[in-house]
Formats: sequence, structure tokens, C-alpha cells
Amino acid sequence: MPGCLVLVVGPSGAGKDTLIRLARAALAGDPRYVFPRRLVTRPPSADEDNDEIDEAAFAEGCAAARFTLSWRAHGLGYALPAEAGRLAADGHVVICNVSRRVVAEARRTCRRVSVVEVTAPPEILARRITARGRSQDGDLAARLTREVPVEADLRILNTGAPEAGAERLVAHLRSC
Repeated sequence: MPGCLVLVVGPSGAGKDTLIRLARAALAGDPRYVFPRRLVTRPPSADEDNDEIDEAAFAEGCAAARFTLSWRAHGLGYALPAEAGRLAADGHVVICNVSRRVVAEARRTCRRVSVVEVTAPPEILARRITARGRSQDGDLAARLTREVPVEADLRILNTGAPEAGAERLVAHLRSC
């Protein structure tokens, strides 16, 4: 069966990491599904499970094309390890939280890509971002007004219980 790189995208506070965490639990034990950790130029937190990479290593990895995808957002560097692309090419369904700005690049450079957009109304996004209490999240107003249109294969309006959104995500992953 062909593999797929599933890009979970959406605005800050939409609940992408929560839905991914619930999907990971639902699919635990099935080796077809892989949830690689992103590389980010900041330490992990309760809200973001990532591997930390320093700025020099990030810049060097970008220059040497060592990442499946990489991008900068909010003054930070983000990347998917090269293994993510290899696993998708080998038949795995690889689920990653990425910036909406790299969707077009992924569609050009990766063999099979599916995009899941997770969103919520601005007042819910604002409440969730504020609840994190992370100073490095930057300007709340700028985050809430940033619009990056994306063509999604599945859209999840994440306003209710996270389990409902996760159920839709898992159903989509099983169809990949």
C-alpha cells in the first residue's frame, strides 16, 4: 500500500497537537502510522512535543537539504526530520503538524500528500493561545489575523470535545 505524508495545518490554538496526540493513542500498536517529532529551535513544552535543535544546526540542515520540510514562523525554525519523508516513501502514513505555508512545497516535492486543516473561531483560538501562557507565542492579534489559504482534503472545525475531532482525523488516516 502506498505511503502518505499527512500534513495537519491550521492557526495557532486550533488544537492540532491535541488531535494528533489523540490519534496517536487511537492508532498505537499499528506500525503503519508514524508520528515523528518536529525539530524546533526552542525547548519542548506541555503544549508542543518537539525535539529541540539550535539555530546553527537548523541553518546547516536547511542548507544541506537534510529535512523533509523546513520553515520559519514566529521567529523560530521548524523542520520535519528526513526520516519522515523516507517512511512515507516506504509505505507508512506519516502524520505531522506543519505550517500552512509549506503545503505547496510538500505537494511539489513529496510523492503523496494529504492535508488536514484544523480550525476554530477566533474567540476560541484567542482563549486557547492565552491559556498556554507562552511569552514566545508573540503577538496574539497578529496570530489571529494571519490567513493562509490552503486546499485541504479534510477540514475539522475543532470547537467541541477534542475526541470528536480526533475521531474524524483517525477515520481520515485510516483511509490514506
